[in-house]
Amino acid sequence: MSIRAGIGIANFTFDDARGFWQWVDVCEAGGVDSIWQSDRIIGSDANLDCMTVMAALAGHTRRVKFGMNVASLGLRDPVQMAKACASIDVLSEGRLLPAFGVGSAQSRDYAATGTPTRGRGERAMEGLEILSRLWAEEAVTFEGKHYRLTDASIAPKPVQKPMPLWVGGSAPQAVERTARWGTGWQAGIESPDDVRPVIAAIKQRSAELGRPADPDHFGAGFGFRFGSPDEPIVVRYNALLGKRLGREAKGFTAVGDTDAMMALARAFVEAGVRKFILRPIASGTDDMVKQTRLMIDRLLPAIAALNK
Repeated sequence: MSIRAGIGIANFTFDDARGFWQWVDVCEAGGVDSIWQSDRIIGSDANLDCMTVMAALAGHTRRVKFGMNVASLGLRDPVQMAKACASIDVLSEGRLLPAFGVGSAQSRDYAATGTPTRGRGERAMEGLEILSRLWAEEAVTFEGKHYRLTDASIAPKPVQKPMPLWVGGSAPQAVERTARWGTGWQAGIESPDDVRPVIAAIKQRSAELGRPADPDHFGAGFGFRFGSPDEPIVVRYNALLGKRLGREAKGFTAVGDTDAMMALARAFVEAGVRKFILRPIASGTDDMVKQTRLMIDRLLPAIAALNK
């Protein structure tokens, strides 16, 4: 097994840009495997554009990998996305981890950008094929329902060969997209019991298509905090998460000490997960840096020990 852990953020909870880069430097120096930025365009909460963050990280860092968790391909043109990802991969010397999903039909991003939600799954399926082929082939001709290309090519190609292509989503259509075009699968906000059947389905369908899934390329994540479940920030986080999920937030977060976090991590590993995106439950630069340092010092060694 190759079990590793990266760190993920959604809201821009830092005091300012300097605080963000301070946090990135802590991740880079501390051996965090990867940094992941969620994708959201419209909303009153502060959120950075995920592709802008990818480009910025390419220039600021030298070791850590980085990816989108996950970018909506139902909203974006796949040719432009293929070009952007290839450029970022070249400039980072092969450290981009592209990850794509369809995006929720309830997202305000669709209405705000004038993008129809109908057909978003078909657009994503065609888009994944276009991405994969443009990154690997010299000239691509494609005739689909939503996209058409004739002898299209991009240069330079990505440094990584093949370029990683992580896919998100748990519906049967997402399983099919992952099996056909993905090199890895990334869960959303899901529990170990939620991801187990999805992983099994992807492995089965990938084998049927003659492209067996790498067992080390299944990822999941959870919120964590070194502290007490009674802290106001934790109570608020779980309340918002429960409202979003429509059920109790149990099994989606780990709060307390390293043992509490490892209990949830082991449950995910037993379900087939090998890669983690850990999300600090924190607010402000100092709190984010503190929680990240505790993750580096206490949680990452425990997760690495699972490989032994």
